[in-house]
Amino acid sequence: MKKRFNTTGVCYPHVHYMMINLRQLESVMELIEFGEYFTINRPRQFGKTTTLFFLEKQLKASEEYLSIRLSFEITGGQESNEAFAKMFWNRMTSHIKHQNTELFHFLNNLTPSIQNMDTLSDAITTFTHRVNQKIVLLIDEVDAHSNYYSFLEFLAMLRTKYLARFNPENATFHSIILAGVHDIKSLKYKKSNAEAAEFNSPWNIAIDFEVDMSFHPNEIETMLVQYSEAENVTMDFAKIAQRLHYYTSGYPFLISRLCQIIAEKIFSKRNNGVWTIEDVEAALLLLLKQNNTNFDSLIKNLENNTDLYQLVYRIILNGDHVPFNQHNPVIHQGIIYGVFKSNGRVRIHNRIYEQLIYNYMTSKTITNHISSANTYGLHFLLNDNALDLESALLKFQQFMKEEYSQKNEKFLENHGRLLFLAFLAPILNGQGYSFKEVQVSLEKRLDVVVTYFQHRYIIEMKRWYGKEAHKKGLVQLADYLTIHNVDTGFLIIFDDRKKKDWASKWINFQGKRIFAIWV
Repeated sequence: MKKRFNTTGVCYPHVHYMMINLRQLESVMELIEFGEYFTINRPRQFGKTTTLFFLEKQLKASEEYLSIRLSFEITGGQESNEAFAKMFWNRMTSHIKHQNTELFHFLNNLTPSIQNMDTLSDAITTFTHRVNQKIVLLIDEVDAHSNYYSFLEFLAMLRTKYLARFNPENATFHSIILAGVHDIKSLKYKKSNAEAAEFNSPWNIAIDFEVDMSFHPNEIETMLVQYSEAENVTMDFAKIAQRLHYYTSGYPFLISRLCQIIAEKIFSKRNNGVWTIEDVEAALLLLLKQNNTNFDSLIKNLENNTDLYQLVYRIILNGDHVPFNQHNPVIHQGIIYGVFKSNGRVRIHNRIYEQLIYNYMTSKTITNHISSANTYGLHFLLNDNALDLESALLKFQQFMKEEYSQKNEKFLENHGRLLFLAFLAPILNGQGYSFKEVQVSLEKRLDVVVTYFQHRYIIEMKRWYGKEAHKKGLVQLADYLTIHNVDTGFLIIFDDRKKKDWASKWINFQGKRIFAIWV
């Protein structure tokens, strides 16, 4: 059967090119063997459902376990305990029907007794004594029920049985795995008596799920090798896998989507038998122009959570250094939605998300502040598809002098960088892109690496803190240019002094040429 890359639903190895998740499965199986209860809480399209599929397959291969895999996605919320208990039992019984006819009839005969959580608890104990295997319950899409009190009662019942599981009258599931975006332990539940919602811990028996669900470069290589052998395509596996990981930080959906775009949109038109690094760059540009449910969900979560939006804004556009603290509710929310990752400080999860959010925020700024920049585009195009950044920066300086010289200091501090990035967007005009690299220092530098066709430019933005800090900044920029193997750089200095002279000049420093403007 011919395969393809998949970015919707479960990945099946006989029809999809996919990364091998043996490392994750081994870690999860170890938790199951210890009889742990836990939640696989990861952002959307992070491989939760695919992981459950392979877990079930592995459990079925062992006579030690009886696996039951359910999904709450299409069940709808059950508000009463009776309705929820019956729904759960019916779905579990239906699942058993396709595995063991005799056991199905046994469970089906118990169905009339299911009237509430207590009778459901008794039926689970009866079920447990009936089989000679360890029962493992896997439930996907638990977020569909997370706002219902009946779900809270269900978890509380499971907790009670877990705590007394070694007593015969409370025999219960060996292990339970819930999968969803949210961490069940920290959900806010609605009370049936219309009192204010409060935090509860019906799932405090569950251990923290610390398995790394992202994919490493060597695991990305396994998918590339599958594709290469099946399609007779050659490539530098390690190099391309590293580049895919560089942009995605191992996010499963983003990796597969980039590969899908290369295979179906780029390579299919060229079909010369070779994948290149340039194909990854081209796929990135196409991806950033597309709408998909993953991107829509990301933007929706930012727009629906003002504090999260503002924190992301500070990190991406102001270059703020925010220490990571897992107890901070805004940071925790960003982790849940896949916006953040931790590396000692809060970072945007991957470069694609960073670029997508940057594009979104600058687009809003263009609409609100500098729609005239849309006319600049090709004015700064030189031969060989190079950009005349010197002229572009002078135009930006003129724009700032005419439009924003009378704005207060607070406005420029908060919006100056964003105004430049918004100004730059129509100049790149979809033919290039820029990635931000925050440099932690007194000057809160924000380095922008611009790629335009085959050309690369380094633009540094920083605030004016005096001549001594400026000299140190030149040293840092020169070092950064060396790292990127370029000899020419660009510097934008946001100067809040009332008597600034709007200067511009070329600076020769440590063998580098740096064009600087003051705005």
